[in-house]
Amino acid sequence: MNKGVFFIIGAAMLWGTTGTTQAFAPVGASPMTVGAFRIVIGGIGLLAVAIAGGSFSGFRWNIYHVVIGAVSVAVYQITFFTAVKLTGVAVGTIVAIGSGPISAGILGRLVLGEKLNMRWYLATLLAIAGCVLLVLSGGSDVKINPLGIASALGAGFSYAMYTLIGKLMLEHNRGNAVVAVMFFGGALIMLPFLVMNDVSWVLTMQGAVTMVHLGILTTTLSYVLFAKGLKTVTVSKTTTLSLAEPLTAACLGILVLGENLNTMVGSGIFLLFMGIMILSVEKRRRA
Repeated sequence: MNKGVFFIIGAAMLWGTTGTTQAFAPVGASPMTVGAFRIVIGGIGLLAVAIAGGSFSGFRWNIYHVVIGAVSVAVYQITFFTAVKLTGVAVGTIVAIGSGPISAGILGRLVLGEKLNMRWYLATLLAIAGCVLLVLSGGSDVKINPLGIASALGAGFSYAMYTLIGKLMLEHNRGNAVVAVMFFGGALIMLPFLVMNDVSWVLTMQGAVTMVHLGILTTTLSYVLFAKGLKTVTVSKTTTLSLAEPLTAACLGILVLGENLNTMVGSGIFLLFMGIMILSVEKRRRA
């Protein structure tokens, strides 16, 4: 069993707590400022971890990779939270994360020459079908906004892009240094959003606790795990395993926020789980 699979799933499960955490954010905390604070705190945390661990020793700077990675991280935040604003949390999150494996599969095949076997196709198909059922389970509450859907698809592509760039950078550098550079760079790009908006809510106890969780746990810790997993897992497989995020979010919505568990939601969760399990459990090779 590839241990990297468990690191990726662990990271995705932490990401899956973001929606529930945001539900407890103070009044006045807009999705965009929450996202900006999250990446700034997380980027600083990742940089601190990388420096403390000596991960920058022998770091090879490829300016193109660094810039593309940082821009992709920032664009993901912008497009993702725009999608959430226009289409709602459920649709925005699921379309963004659910479209990631398709973009990643194409990018991994074209850029890295990764092979897409039947196991990946089956797992991705099941997982995306599960995402579709979760979206449709919203019934009349679902908002299908064309610009919002386009933004969600852009978020999925951005996620696939910085995953690909991270994979390329990991060929010559340590994982913590790679994610630190990309996310700290993305944080610098996102700083203007904090300057242009009211962020006084973060000074409250509720706001501070929310941002510590989002910044330290769902960004710093999760991307340390993500980097460890990405070292040994392909880009296409990584993004499909990352669908543990909407799976976790759906389960927390039911258990913590009291959302209804109907047949369609249950079927969506089951299909997502099966898709992830297909990639998690690998066949043993004959001696």
